[in-house]
Amino acid sequence: MKRAKPKLAVWKFASCDGCQLSLLDCEDELLTLAGRVQIAYFLEASRAVVKGPYDLSLVEGSISTPEDVDRIRRVRRLSKHLVTIGACATAGGIQALRNFQDSKEFLSIVYATPDYISALATSTPISAHVKVDFELRGCPIDKRQLLEVIGAFLHGRRPNTPSHSVCLECKRRGAVCVMVAHGTPCLGPVTHAGCGAICPAYARGCYGCFGPKETPNTNALSARWRELGKGDDELARVLRSFNGEAFLGESGKQEKK
Repeated sequence: MKRAKPKLAVWKFASCDGCQLSLLDCEDELLTLAGRVQIAYFLEASRAVVKGPYDLSLVEGSISTPEDVDRIRRVRRLSKHLVTIGACATAGGIQALRNFQDSKEFLSIVYATPDYISALATSTPISAHVKVDFELRGCPIDKRQLLEVIGAFLHGRRPNTPSHSVCLECKRRGAVCVMVAHGTPCLGPVTHAGCGAICPAYARGCYGCFGPKETPNTNALSARWRELGKGDDELARVLRSFNGEAFLGESGKQEKK
């Protein structure tokens, strides 16, 4: 008897679709993947829908509306494994900037009739609402890491993704440290590896799109930024971007100073 292919589903919540596009960017690898799994639900790529349950669900986007809350719970019930992909799903995303201000004020400025808008006061990661089996960071995610995560779950093992900072990627790439050589503020020492140190390789400071590494020493980084002449308000602003919720503690300390 022929064994059925594992079912893969890809879900979108509040996001820009960039992480889903990372899967489509796999190109040749995607053809191989399609031969190993049944892509049962992926509206970015196909209108065809196969009913669950699903062996693996990839979830992009944050929870930003009451409907999102109900929907992610349904997705969790249908999924044997659930992996969040990208900064929106793992940390609330750029839309989590509303968390630091009065969201009603934003609505009144942007929309002519805000009463028609149904939105939560905060934008939160998927893990704030349901159990998540693995988080893949990035804005957008790295396609090689995505393929590793998919392969790992299909074979019943833990994904092998790096836990070190962008600084190690700089050293492996031979990129000059922008903070040491040029005095350029950089979030590389506290940011999760995965991008390949793109920004430092072009003499720009890392702005933390892959979120915090394991046990980041944000206090020491803040002190170094002050030595470079950066104020607490600027540091708080930089920490509140793609991964504002993930860097919430340190950005809050800077704001209070």
